[in-house]
Parts: sequence; structure tokens; C-alpha cells
Amino acid sequence: MVDIHDYDIQCIENEILWKYDKSPCDYPDCKCLLSLRKDMINKRVLAHQEEILPDIIAFNDVLTAALRELYDRTHRIWDSIKDNADFKGAEIEAKCYFSCCYPKLHPVQGDDRQDLWNAICDAGWNRLYNDGVSLMRLSIPRDDESFESFIGMDEGYNNWNEGLDRELTKDLHLTRAFHNLFEHMEFAITDFIYVREFETEINIEILK
Repeated sequence: MVDIHDYDIQCIENEILWKYDKSPCDYPDCKCLLSLRKDMINKRVLAHQEEILPDIIAFNDVLTAALRELYDRTHRIWDSIKDNADFKGAEIEAKCYFSCCYPKLHPVQGDDRQDLWNAICDAGWNRLYNDGVSLMRLSIPRDDESFESFIGMDEGYNNWNEGLDRELTKDLHLTRAFHNLFEHMEFAITDFIYVREFETEINIEILK
């Protein structure tokens, strides 16, 4: 396994942990630390993508399943209330997040890992994670769309593997949510490919 916890990365993580425990927090500074850590880890890991390919595949599968469950559950709720006069003007917003528990499969374990995970998943630090792993919340009926459209696999586009080895990942069918986590949020790739558990947040709002 590629070393993703060498001295330089450990120093940055120690700074993240120190700042996360500090109040008040300088959010722009913290975002820079997460971004620097992400770049350093990804540079090491992406030079040996074949080593993490099984975990990329497994994560993409469970991510897709979690988003499918969120999509289906949200639509079941909508179908149960849409004709009810008490819910006239209602809108449902649904989000999917990583489990709040540090991934058990992650190759780096330790007493400080949960605290680091809390910092990385803090939407104040990792701003684009505010609406969950898909970057955008699911809103019904405002943005009612097919599941394939929700995960970015419609219109013939079926593999969001930008930034990865195109030949190595050409048949993986990576979703747009994978791409958003990898490219746009402040997670290093090894932060999320070992995640196997998710949490959902579904809210019903009555619009006036």
C-alpha cells in the first residue's frame, strides 16, 4: 500500500486537528489545509492507481446503492403525501452523507482518526459537502428526474473518471457523485473509497 501517512502528511493532519479543536476557527485557513492534504495524498496514491482499483470499484458500487436507496425512499414519501391536502405546496429535500464513523476499512487507523474524520466531513471546512456526497440535494417535485439523471449517467455519459487513469478506469461506470467527491470536494481519494456506510437526511417543507 502506498504510504499515505508519512511525516509531511502527519504534520498537516496534526495542524488540522489542532485548528479543529480551536475556537473560533479560521475557515479559509482550514480549507487550505484540507486542500493541501488532499493534493499530497492524491499525488502519492494516483501514481499507483492499480493498488486501489478494487476499493474504487467497491466504493462506487455502494455509493450508487446508497443514492438509489435515497432516491427510492424520497419518491415513496412523495407518493404518500402528494395528494394529501395537508401537504399542499410541499417539497421534499433529501441528502446523502458518509457515516459519521471513521471508515473501519481505512488502512490508517489510530486514536486520532475519528477526530480527523470529523474535521474533514465538517461542512464548515469542506463547504461543498454541505449538500452531501452528490454535491446537490435531491428536491422533489422541483427537480424530479430519473435516477440515471440524478447520478449523471443519462444521455449516453456513463463514466465520470476525469482525473484518473482513463485506460485503467475505462470500464468502471463511475458516477457523477464519485467525480464530485474526487474533483470538487476537499476529500483525498483515500478518505472516501473505504467508506461502506452512509446516512440520509430527508426533510419535508411546506412552501407558502
